[in-house]
Amino acid sequence: MCDTTPQAAPQADERPLWPSVWKGWRRRCPNCGQGPLMKGYLTVRDHCPVCREEYCHHRADDGPAYLTILIVGHLMAPLLLVVFTTWRPEPLVLFTIFGLGTVALSLYLLPRLKGAIVALQWARMMHGFGTD
Repeated sequence: MCDTTPQAAPQADERPLWPSVWKGWRRRCPNCGQGPLMKGYLTVRDHCPVCREEYCHHRADDGPAYLTILIVGHLMAPLLLVVFTTWRPEPLVLFTIFGLGTVALSLYLLPRLKGAIVALQWARMMHGFGTD
């Protein structure tokens, strides 16, 4: 079981940031890249089944949701304006297409951003990831 008491991290070799975040984006273990990071849609495993790296230290909280809203909003709002001013579709058609697009993009991004944030915390040895 994971001990959640904060401890001072020992000096260790640096972990590579961008390869770790890319592995997290793919929902893989940031350490080995082989084991699955998630056991459900958004549920992070307690440890990697391949290399036994513990994940219970992660504190992703609301970060993935905020980033998802930020990205989806910044993509869909200008696209909505361009589509509306260019083709003037019926309101129901416009709502249906952009409603489904927003939901689909949000469902795609949310677990990937959560994996990337957990991997970022692992690479920077935050929240107990650097302790032995």
